[in-house]
Amino acid sequence: MIRQKSITFDPATYLSGAGSGRKIVQLKAKGIFFSQGSSADCIFYLQKGRAKITVVSIAGKEATITLLSPGEFIGEESIALGVGQRLATATAITACTALKIEKSEIVRVIHEEHRFSDLFVAFLLARGLRTQADLVDQLFNSSEKRLARILLLMAEFDRPGKEETMIPAITQETLAEMIGTTRSRVSYFMNRFRKLGFIEYNGRIRVRKSLLNVILYDQPFEQNAVSAPLLGLAGTALGVEKRTVAFESELTAYSNC
Repeated sequence: MIRQKSITFDPATYLSGAGSGRKIVQLKAKGIFFSQGSSADCIFYLQKGRAKITVVSIAGKEATITLLSPGEFIGEESIALGVGQRLATATAITACTALKIEKSEIVRVIHEEHRFSDLFVAFLLARGLRTQADLVDQLFNSSEKRLARILLLMAEFDRPGKEETMIPAITQETLAEMIGTTRSRVSYFMNRFRKLGFIEYNGRIRVRKSLLNVILYDQPFEQNAVSAPLLGLAGTALGVEKRTVAFESELTAYSNC
């Protein structure tokens, strides 16, 4: 009698290809994953490219609330919304490849596969910690430091081994929305960073690791500014477990400053 070989569930394999209740989708730059007010019937796992989450107020004012990198889920709040509507819009900044997972399938795999549910819960915790760090950054840091932090996050300097990197195309208006200041102020800081050798830009922005000095050692316009932690904020779902504990400790330390 041939003994049937047990199959071990692998989250990385599951998130890399199509299958029951899930399919690969490709979007061009400025393509829409979902729109604010649309039905919350699925989530996405970003495999390649960059995306952003935006909200529009009743008065019609749009704000960018977060940027997304490969390895992150998009629209995960739909699991808690029942048959509700999307609270925000997800848009591709660059050409994107993503895995679209139907709500019934993501609920099934969370309940049945503990390795996936562990990964998903770790991702949600990291996303919550990032939201808290964003709030600390907004409340206590100068706009110059907030801009430096956003650029470093987009360049993924929370991951080891990078000295400089080119970030996706982004307008100064979008950067101004994200840090809560004016476009002219962003332009002033960008020129200052360029003169100091922290960045280069000619259409696209190249960020150097030395920009970390603005967050870690600066004495800028607001002497009492407090640095929100950078490390761990752009963690992917598959790599976030190892950084969550260290990141939480950093956040606690900064909160006690």
